[in-house]
Amino acid sequence: MGMTHIVDRRLNGKNKSAVNRERFLRRYRHHIKRAVADAVQKRSITDIERGEKVSIPSRDIEEPIFHHGQGGKREMVHPGNQEFVAGDTIPKPEGGGGEGAGQGQASPDGEGMDEFAFQITQEEFLDFLFDDLELPNLARKKLKDTEAFKYVRSGFSTQGVPAKLDVVRSLRGAHARRLGLGGARKKKIRDLEKQLEALKAAPDELDPAFSHEDQIQVLEEEIARLKANIRRIPFIDEIDLRYRQHLKQPQPATSAVMFCLMDVSGSMTQMHKDIAKRFFILLYLFLKKNYKKIEVVFIRHHTSAKEVDEEEFFYSRETGGTIVSSALKLMHKIIESRYSPDEWNIYAAQASDGDNWNDDSPVCGKILADNILPLVQYFAYVEITPQDHQMLWYEYEKIHERFPHGFALQQIADPGEIYPVFRQLFERKAA
Repeated sequence: MGMTHIVDRRLNGKNKSAVNRERFLRRYRHHIKRAVADAVQKRSITDIERGEKVSIPSRDIEEPIFHHGQGGKREMVHPGNQEFVAGDTIPKPEGGGGEGAGQGQASPDGEGMDEFAFQITQEEFLDFLFDDLELPNLARKKLKDTEAFKYVRSGFSTQGVPAKLDVVRSLRGAHARRLGLGGARKKKIRDLEKQLEALKAAPDELDPAFSHEDQIQVLEEEIARLKANIRRIPFIDEIDLRYRQHLKQPQPATSAVMFCLMDVSGSMTQMHKDIAKRFFILLYLFLKKNYKKIEVVFIRHHTSAKEVDEEEFFYSRETGGTIVSSALKLMHKIIESRYSPDEWNIYAAQASDGDNWNDDSPVCGKILADNILPLVQYFAYVEITPQDHQMLWYEYEKIHERFPHGFALQQIADPGEIYPVFRQLFERKAA
């Protein structure tokens, strides 16, 4: 019995072997993850959606090979040889003549990083960037890969199942039909009945051709015929039946919303705002990777809060003081009006330099504990300051003690800490 050989001739993009590339990425995963982490710290997060050039030390890509050991006899034919004959001794070449790829580029640990470099795509970059990351307490209520639908009323139909029969609408139609078909006959009956009464009251005139009794009989027969016709009109007919009609209306299958709160007051310097921008963009990219459809609500605040679009959230400037509770109140109001916790997984992240009116910090703690944290899956607070903690931090520490699994807080001092803090806030917890 012969052996069956199966050859996969399916073409990859640009005739490249995707299988070999995946194997290569798996093999050098450690180096690529380290290069991606370095790239996050060095370049702007706003530019994070492109690929990255990755370098691997040459000693890590060496392959084991078989070769001849010392000693032994070998015979070789070198085409184009005009200098030697069999038995001649070939002098050893002098060193120092070659120039390697890493010539002149020393490193303190003796490890060259420029011997082998390759490009990873945007998708591969994001895969390594978000490796091992996952939103905590991810319940994914009503979360499906397919579209979900809801049925909405859409008028009436002449066909349908008995369960959808609208009795009142059907009887109203039947009544209108009976009026339309029998109205003219009933009017004619009333006219004939008046003539009959007048004829009966009139004296009997002798008319051999058409007697008084004959006229009365003709009228009575016509009235009876018309009444019989009216009785034959059905009380309700098949054409009167009306059924309630419903149409399927698509609705988002992903019921997850992320609230992004940021302080844009005068105490937030451009450095603070830039770090906050990078943190939220990283968070937004993370959400886009985990959900095909995701709603993000941007709330910026100084002494008052305002819901804005993404452009205004990241790039507008404000001056003045800070009242953090205004943003929390607005968030609670938006949740009540648009995002029912029964249907939405609600997450929130807040970025601030910690500056706040002292009298307002206890108000923030009360709003969080009483109104917001019972409704949300997770709330992360990031304080962007290299200095000592502000009053708001100490208030939020009390909240963290009461809600250790639903509330987290971290401090960021410079852009290089954004990615580690992000991983700490949203790393996948061990089962």
